[in-house]
Amino acid sequence: MLQAPQRTGLSGPTLIRLLTRLTEVDAPESRQPLSDHLSQWLGWTDAIALSAALNNRPPAIAPGARQFSSAEERECERVRTTLADAIASDTAATAAKRQMPGQVSAKVAALQADDADYSNFRQRYLSLQHTMETSIGNLRSRLRGMLAAKTPEMTRLAVVDAIMDRALLPRERTLLGAIPKLLQGHFDRLRLAEQAALEAAAQAQAETGVPAGTADEPAADAQAPAAPGGSATDDAPAAAPAQAAACAAPQPALSAPTPGAWLETFRKDMRSVLLAELDVRLQPVEGLLATLRAS
Repeated sequence: MLQAPQRTGLSGPTLIRLLTRLTEVDAPESRQPLSDHLSQWLGWTDAIALSAALNNRPPAIAPGARQFSSAEERECERVRTTLADAIASDTAATAAKRQMPGQVSAKVAALQADDADYSNFRQRYLSLQHTMETSIGNLRSRLRGMLAAKTPEMTRLAVVDAIMDRALLPRERTLLGAIPKLLQGHFDRLRLAEQAALEAAAQAQAETGVPAGTADEPAADAQAPAAPGGSATDDAPAAAPAQAAACAAPQPALSAPTPGAWLETFRKDMRSVLLAELDVRLQPVEGLLATLRAS
């Protein structure tokens, strides 16, 4: 199976390290403090709202607000599992969904790979991103409401989270929305690499006459038993040329990749990137959960 080129990775979230490995973008690790990044991403209206939330008296706690319980813990886990299952299902091979394992022939897989169009994968990626944003956004808002019902300080924290959510959402959409374009380059490189490997294997077979990936069989004469009535001494001169020919036989050609294997490699890589993106999107939810557990 074709493998992605090994690149010097960055420290940080799995999503960043995956994209660094799978793409040809050489992005040096930023030395800029997070506070400097935030100052560039937040507008003046966001700064005013944050200042007011941090310095003014927090709003009154709404009566009758739903309290945090184990039910919310289970709901968070359900959302994560549902989204992860949707990613795994959507990035699986279409043919594999309709047939039992082992029923998809190599020829069919190769034809599917030849017909693969990245626009379909791009649309599926964008659709999954929309699903993640909607589901996680609703969950985050729900947890934020529970946090605001705790204490005045927790209410202040919930207000800050709401402001940051609203302020950073456009930037988040821009950055995460660029991932499908980065993956298109990986899609194209895998396809071209397999084509080049198949062409090289075919050329080697044409030059040597040996099918790619097969071992040379010893010459039949070298393995033939002695003729009836003949002695080992009599057969030795005849066997020597056959043994020499067997030793001089061409070496086997390099193994050719399985036609269409590149597409399954891409599906797995796309699935890994989506799952890593899911982890990034869930970080604010994990923070709210940790605060609710501790409060």
